[in-house]
Amino acid sequence: MAPMAMTPESSGTTTPTTTASKLTEAGMKHASPTANGHASKLSPLDASLMTVELSKAPRSVPAPDSEETKAQKTCTDHMATARWTQEHGWEAPQLRPYGPLEIMPTASVLHYAVECFEGLKLYRGYDGKLRLFRVSRNCERMRRSAARIALPDFEPKELERMIVALCARDGAKWLPKERAGGFLYIRPTMIATDPALGVQRPREALLYVILACFPDMSKSLATPAPPAMQGQANGASNNSGLRLLASKEDTIRAWPGGFGYAKVGANYGPTLVAQGEAKARGFDQVLWLFDKEAYVTEAGASNFFVVMREPTSNKLQLITAPLEERIILEGITRASIIELVKERLSGTHSDLEAVEMVERRFTMSEVIDAAKDGRLVEAFAAGTAFFVAPVSLIHFRDKDLDVPMDGDSGKYARLIKKWLVDIMYGNVSHEWGVVVPEQQ
Repeated sequence: MAPMAMTPESSGTTTPTTTASKLTEAGMKHASPTANGHASKLSPLDASLMTVELSKAPRSVPAPDSEETKAQKTCTDHMATARWTQEHGWEAPQLRPYGPLEIMPTASVLHYAVECFEGLKLYRGYDGKLRLFRVSRNCERMRRSAARIALPDFEPKELERMIVALCARDGAKWLPKERAGGFLYIRPTMIATDPALGVQRPREALLYVILACFPDMSKSLATPAPPAMQGQANGASNNSGLRLLASKEDTIRAWPGGFGYAKVGANYGPTLVAQGEAKARGFDQVLWLFDKEAYVTEAGASNFFVVMREPTSNKLQLITAPLEERIILEGITRASIIELVKERLSGTHSDLEAVEMVERRFTMSEVIDAAKDGRLVEAFAAGTAFFVAPVSLIHFRDKDLDVPMDGDSGKYARLIKKWLVDIMYGNVSHEWGVVVPEQQ
């Protein structure tokens, strides 16, 4: 396996698990190779044992803005896989040609949604280097998701090494240096392949990592992009920000004590009906609310941020929903925004007013009151796919709420996006950017 460039973010430092539920922690303990303090005979996940089988049928690389790329079906020549069984633990990982998986029709994943996944990107920097962004956090989060869905435990650093090995192998061809500023989407996934139909903890599982060609959804909405990103669903036209349809009281994405914090398939499939309704009505995404008080949680599959002034002190705040109730995803982009704002915007920055970073419950009524009083400054969604996407309108209970914009974005969203882009694409040196060695 190729050597791996280490930075403080990828050198074994783990993400705090203070937001993990007792149920998740119990799942980790149950699945851990060293549960109850006893050394286990089960083999741990070990990327250093990876075997390599190169593809004998390499494919051509589609253009970034081609229909093939927009279809989101094309993956690179190879994938990384590792099989787990209850009897033996983890088998040696494989880097092998991309292709279909063989599972039985009775596999747990097909009947009980026993699967989890991650989403991150491989970036081609403007300095010519390949980079991952805070990949260790994705691997830690996937471990927590696996525990919540009763899948086997693993050392996050070993998954990180599998990801790096695949990126090192396929990155040079599928993300060539002349495509500086481009990216490939990375999808690590774990599925239960146990062929028993019984509702039980799976005895077999498959971990795999693929690289996919994806359209750039972070571009200005005024540029060519998928219909939902143009605000043109069902013929509507608005090219200056995301248009969000607030969810109804009888439609809930996640709830306290559930699994909204875990990146599992069961969090996404049930949202497709509401998402389809939103697009049919000319909106881009659903703004997910919770409870009769209409607490704001997420926008589509992204975290949601709003900039508004506190009514009593008039202090400017950047507010996002908290993690404690575990009804929102602990987004890596979310965490990065919070850290950067606390570090760089607590005081005066250029012509922007200082802003206080706040993680708390807040309601749509608060946002509406802020708009009426002139205290609403801007709002944006943040995640891997949409990146930092400004919001221009929220439709709530049959009324449209116009969100202020500064051209094609809010000022704070624009600045935060620039900071992240600089790190991801190597415009600045930062520990969050993990350089990937390339194999020709």
